[in-house]
Amino acid sequence: MAEVGLLPFARVALQVATQVLPPYRTRFSKHQFTQPPLLAVLCLMRFEDWTFREAEVRLREHHELRAALHLPAVPDYTTLYRFLRRLEDDAVDRGLQETVRRLRRRRRRPIAAAIDGTGLSDTSVSTFFHRRLEQHAHGPRPRRPWLKWLIVVDVRQQILLAQRACQARGCDTRALPELLDVAARGAPIGVVLADAEFDSEANHQHIRQRLGAKSIIPARRRGVPNGAIRNQMFRAFPKKPYRQRAKIESVFSAVKRKLSSRAPGRSLTTQIRQALLLGLAFNLYRLRHHLAHRGCQQSPTHTRWFGSVASKRLRCEPPLTPLPPLFLKRYDSKRVRGWGSAKGLWGKDLGKRK
Repeated sequence: MAEVGLLPFARVALQVATQVLPPYRTRFSKHQFTQPPLLAVLCLMRFEDWTFREAEVRLREHHELRAALHLPAVPDYTTLYRFLRRLEDDAVDRGLQETVRRLRRRRRRPIAAAIDGTGLSDTSVSTFFHRRLEQHAHGPRPRRPWLKWLIVVDVRQQILLAQRACQARGCDTRALPELLDVAARGAPIGVVLADAEFDSEANHQHIRQRLGAKSIIPARRRGVPNGAIRNQMFRAFPKKPYRQRAKIESVFSAVKRKLSSRAPGRSLTTQIRQALLLGLAFNLYRLRHHLAHRGCQQSPTHTRWFGSVASKRLRCEPPLTPLPPLFLKRYDSKRVRGWGSAKGLWGKDLGKRK
């Protein structure tokens, strides 16, 4: 990726992995590799969308990357795959909470949280290829269902607070209370924004009574809804604060453009773990990106010459010397006839004025 290099990302991933995993799983381990570097390699794979064999090749080629990950040797691709199968979902969740703690630092204000889901493909085969196969076969071909990835996002910082992956079947209304309870551990929630898929009176009551937050969920268009809170949303819906929910779509776009849009794996368990690692890799990317920008803003005194901070190039340039009033007056009189020679503008006229 252009914005963040592999070495800074690898260092941040190793720091977070060291906080959530012990060096060895049991005392009977081979003690050839420790767990935190292997978890950092898995996050790096999701960051660059590598396969297991590609990860082995990249680690063999770049000794600086192995040094940043504290790897004594290059792990085989089967070692990475077996570690992925042994990895528990709780370890990935603890890593996500650690990144949230580091990103939020000392912030204590209640946040506006948005919840939504998107689909992740299990392969890198394009939909165009599937359509061509169906055209040649003269009928639809059987497909495996896509993986559904549900996340809770802080709309201001645009970071993941909680996540869950499951098969893309059924409604996700019942998943909202569990996800919000996990998200509330990392940050106090003031407002919950969700689309009509999560509309239910039980979800409204859970948000307002247990979390003490305000719920903004549009009611489904099926007549007058039952329940006091759903009826209130149907008759007087707060449209202006609900616009912030669109930022979760920006997070989905950033993940699929910058990292990956798939959760590879033959089994459902592997696909779910790959999706959870994708969310952890995105928070690690935001953490490293946040630290890099925070360091760049500690600069010198040239910013006082410019009112706008939109351009980094202008902030770093020295201030321009103001033009003398005689030159401005001369240029105003010469504007129609042309510039003239440098001698006429600077030497001859300025000498007469003196």
